[in-house]
Amino acid sequence: MARKKKQEEAKQGSPEWMGTYGDMVTLLLCFFVLLFSMSSVDAQKFQSIVQSFNGSLGFLDGGKTLSKEQYIDRGLKDDKSTKQQKEVENFNNLEKEIKKYLNDNNLNEDVKVVNENSGLLLRFQDNVLFSSGRAELKSKSEVTLKYISDLLNKKEFNDKFISIEGHTDNDPIKYSPKYPTNWELSVARSSNVVRFLVEETGINPERISASGYSEYHPVVPNTSPENKAKNRRVDILILKN
Repeated sequence: MARKKKQEEAKQGSPEWMGTYGDMVTLLLCFFVLLFSMSSVDAQKFQSIVQSFNGSLGFLDGGKTLSKEQYIDRGLKDDKSTKQQKEVENFNNLEKEIKKYLNDNNLNEDVKVVNENSGLLLRFQDNVLFSSGRAELKSKSEVTLKYISDLLNKKEFNDKFISIEGHTDNDPIKYSPKYPTNWELSVARSSNVVRFLVEETGINPERISASGYSEYHPVVPNTSPENKAKNRRVDILILKN
């Protein structure tokens, strides 16, 4: 009778596995409470991290933000934007200075200045720099090139790359053993401009190049004497970064 009573007493209360389960849950709760107590959540940093993904992974529209908070890389962007803005300003000032010089020296019709996305283009008609069919620089043109070189050696432009390109019309060279075709003439003209800028004005040769394109890069069709005159040119391109 006593044995039966003990068995009935043992059946009272929760099952034995509940004790183990309860201990495990309690330990897990303590573990997560401990983790939370050891961590700190910086809401501003979290928002910045989220915004840094804006547009970079394709699931957020570029140019829009989740909030008005600053970007996590705002400092880098501002620095790059400031440099680009300063470069644009410098090139605009360079354009104004050269145009003023050309106007003061009655060269507006023979030298064009174009401020392009890639850089500042100075387009010299061939008669400004050379005599017909020749590649030797005119002495008067050296004064103009020296003035431009002085500008390009200033601090604002002394790291800019300069490309010199020679071009001709499609008329074949006549009776010139030195320049049998327009290829040789266009290359010789650009090379002589480069040589003058390097040897006579101190342009760093590492930042300048010469190339000749013969008749194959015309600005207008070679259909009239006026158009052919426009195609006979030397282009000086000061490149932006």
